[in-house]
Amino acid sequence: MPILSIRRIALLSVLTAVSLGIQLAPRPPNVEFTSLFTFLVGILYGGIIGGFFGGFVMFVNGFLSPWGFAGFMMPFQIVGMAITGFAGGIYKRYVVGAHSAQVCAEVAVLGAFLTLLYDIITNVGVAVSLTLNGTPWHISLILAFSMGAPFSLVHIVSNIALFGSGFIPLIKALKRVPGGEALWSEKEPLHS
Repeated sequence: MPILSIRRIALLSVLTAVSLGIQLAPRPPNVEFTSLFTFLVGILYGGIIGGFFGGFVMFVNGFLSPWGFAGFMMPFQIVGMAITGFAGGIYKRYVVGAHSAQVCAEVAVLGAFLTLLYDIITNVGVAVSLTLNGTPWHISLILAFSMGAPFSLVHIVSNIALFGSGFIPLIKALKRVPGGEALWSEKEPLHS
C-alpha cells in the first residue's frame, strides 16, 4: 500500500467531514450521499481505505444520526457501506476514462446494485433483531423485507440519480483540489 501524501490525507479528511456533515443533517429517510462519497473514496484511495471510510461514517452515524441510535443495526450498516467503498476500489481497476455517458450509466447501475446489497444486509439485520425478540426467523425475514421495501425503493431510486448525475461533476471537482489532481485522464485506466 503506497504511503499517502499530506495533500491526499487532507483531502480524505475533508471528504470524511463533508460526508459526516451531510449524513448527520436532517434529510428525508433513505436519501443519502454517503454511498456516493464512499464509492469515490474507494476510487481515489483504493478499496481498503474506501471500506474503512464507509464503515467509519456509518459508525459515527450509528451514534449521532438524526433518526436515533442505530443500536443492533450498526454492524450491518457498517458492513453494507464498507462493501460500497471496496467496490469503488475494484471499479477503479476496470473503467477507462471518467467523462462519458457510458460511465454515468455504469455508475448509476452500480449504485443501484450496491444500494440494493446494502438494503438487503440491513434488512437481514432487522430480521435478526426481530428473531432475538422472539419472532420466528422466517416471519422475521418476511416482516423485515416487506416493511423495508418502500424505503429500499426510495433509497435505490435516489442513489441511481445521485450516482448517475453526481459522479462526473464530483470527479471533475476533486481533480481541481490538492490531493485529487492525479485521479485519471479520459484515455487511461483509473489505476494508471
